[in-house]
Amino acid sequence: MNNEDHKILAHRQHVKYFMRFLNILPSSLSSHDTTRVTIAYFSVSGLDVLGSISSISIELQRRIVDWLYQLQVHPDKDTGDMSACGFQGSSTVNIDLSSENKMYRCGHLAMTYTGLCVLLALGDDLSRLNRKAIVEGVKALQTKEGNFSATLSGCESDMRFVYCAACISYILNDWSGFSIKRATDYIIKSIGYDYGIAQCPELESHGGTTFCALATLSLTNQLDQLSEEQIEGLKRWLLMRQIDGFQGRPNKPVDTCYSFWVGASLKILDSLNLSNFSNNRNYVYETQDCVVGGFSKWPDTCTDPMHTYLGLAGLSLIGESGLLEIVPTLNITKRAHDHLKSLHEQWAGGS
Repeated sequence: MNNEDHKILAHRQHVKYFMRFLNILPSSLSSHDTTRVTIAYFSVSGLDVLGSISSISIELQRRIVDWLYQLQVHPDKDTGDMSACGFQGSSTVNIDLSSENKMYRCGHLAMTYTGLCVLLALGDDLSRLNRKAIVEGVKALQTKEGNFSATLSGCESDMRFVYCAACISYILNDWSGFSIKRATDYIIKSIGYDYGIAQCPELESHGGTTFCALATLSLTNQLDQLSEEQIEGLKRWLLMRQIDGFQGRPNKPVDTCYSFWVGASLKILDSLNLSNFSNNRNYVYETQDCVVGGFSKWPDTCTDPMHTYLGLAGLSLIGESGLLEIVPTLNITKRAHDHLKSLHEQWAGGS
């Protein structure tokens, strides 16, 4: 297969690739079983950006939706406590636990966010959500510094989960569990000397967490809290991440996923047009497997569902033909976002 073949989107192969992950988890991903919801997110969202949600049969869509709702953690039946509410990552611990171990049956912010995105992409009306309980679950995870822990059972707390909490609050149209001021202060404190944004204050700037921070500021209407100097510095730092594709940090190799993380950050700052679309596109296509389907992080390495979806999302941002438009802040298609807006209107009307 010549090099030019790799510059054409292998649409049919990518559809088949994602469908495989919706039917069986391959042994190569067995270590990710406890975060199976994220694999469903990459697969369903990947099919969505390809304009191929209809490839998932109505029966399979129903089964996916029902499976997700089975992973919803409800308020404690004895105390009514909602602090553990949200979505689990898989059915691995979806069992009755003894009272001394019940803290391990709790929601996880990343799984809740990605689970909600899957439900939206599949057109679910979210009527089976306990929205109040999920919001209380989000509230219980915000720290005094303003960032969020992933889960009550003990986990990292950093910018990734600030973003997940912001997306959940936006999707549910309820910010009562999210202190916007504390989160904004945390983000601003995490801006580095180079104007990139880190996981936490005083750490190294990173393309992924810069996206999480900027998307959160956009979702909370707080971008105006950044000074002109900070915004211009951010634009420069992000644009300097392009080699041919994008890297996540200085002196690191380029990686397919940063075509989305860095590209979406520039899109939020209305500056993606300053990047070199052709070089970005060419790099992403170098990581495409035209036979089996999928994209990898680097050329001539194994594909995976995360880099496949984010590669497609990055291509969508630069207007690649054959792909649906992506809403960069939520990392879902405009089609799914329009469905969310219709739900917000219904909720506002009391239905």
